[in-house]
Amino acid sequence: MNIFDYGFTDDLLSDSKTGMPARIISVHKGRFGIVSDYGENFAQLKSKEYYYDGEDFPTVGDFVLIDYIDNGDSRITATLPRRTFFSRRDPDVSRGEQVIAANFDYVFLMQSLNDNFNSKRLERYLTAARQSGAEPVIILTKADLTDDYLPYILETSRVAEGVETHIVSSKTGYGMEYLGKYLQKGRTLVFLGSSGVGKSSLVNALAGEKIMDVSGIRESDSRGRHTTTHRELVMLQCGAMVIDTPGMRELGMWDVTEGLGQAFSDIEEYAAKCRFHDCRHESEPGCAVRAAIESGELDESRLESYKKLKIEAKYSEDKDTYRRQKEQWAKSVSVYSRKMKKEGKIKK
Repeated sequence: MNIFDYGFTDDLLSDSKTGMPARIISVHKGRFGIVSDYGENFAQLKSKEYYYDGEDFPTVGDFVLIDYIDNGDSRITATLPRRTFFSRRDPDVSRGEQVIAANFDYVFLMQSLNDNFNSKRLERYLTAARQSGAEPVIILTKADLTDDYLPYILETSRVAEGVETHIVSSKTGYGMEYLGKYLQKGRTLVFLGSSGVGKSSLVNALAGEKIMDVSGIRESDSRGRHTTTHRELVMLQCGAMVIDTPGMRELGMWDVTEGLGQAFSDIEEYAAKCRFHDCRHESEPGCAVRAAIESGELDESRLESYKKLKIEAKYSEDKDTYRRQKEQWAKSVSVYSRKMKKEGKIKK
């Protein structure tokens, strides 16, 4: 067993911290599955470092330093710097952010070629993937369900221009050979996709063996149930790794400013030309975004998605402030309406 096989590199270490490097491969309540040069073991957090000194709590995919214990749980003493990560608002509001997966190289954004396909959802996934710092790759699954791929390809190109897209079928093997370039030794993948999209089937096909349970889907709405109950990192025979975590389905728009800018670069390119820096792209004079929509250069549905995700991100970041601003806006509209009625400019 070699920790370098799991993607570890020497540049993650610092002179100020000592210990044996390991990677978190599973997360349970109060206990972590780890892999190190001694193989797979379990570990617990060292209280002083994490509960008093403020060390970042580790998650699946993290590289950590441990005090190795041969006949028991080792002690995790430090969380090493993350190259990429997904996060959401922590259920414990005092902590703010909760990282749910770390140190992955590719994000497979999965949509199936049936009723599951949803361009709005794809925009959300792309925003989160861009924010994570990893490379997004769009995987359109269940190619065996249709003979006409063109509408899906055109819609995908519209919302995710420049992102590599692959059409595959885990059932027939169609297109699977093109995914080999992502399965390099030491590389880590994560999957974003709704229930029933075929994540487990794809992982099993990539692995060449059944390593994940596959749930059936309802024919009525093409949805399935989630089979993952805890976070884990799985090593494939080829040496690549897959992170599977139930938290991915709850991934919200927590702090995705950079991701929005990249996923909606077309919107922001025009927005930079607006006369007012705080333009809302509605009826303001000199709005370059509205002008682009009216000329057909920009799709209005893209602007609607952009605005919706920005609002959701703001709400996720600070719900109380968002509510206060919304209430203040409503009061302002009410005061303005009463004033106009009083002056006779609006009929009662």
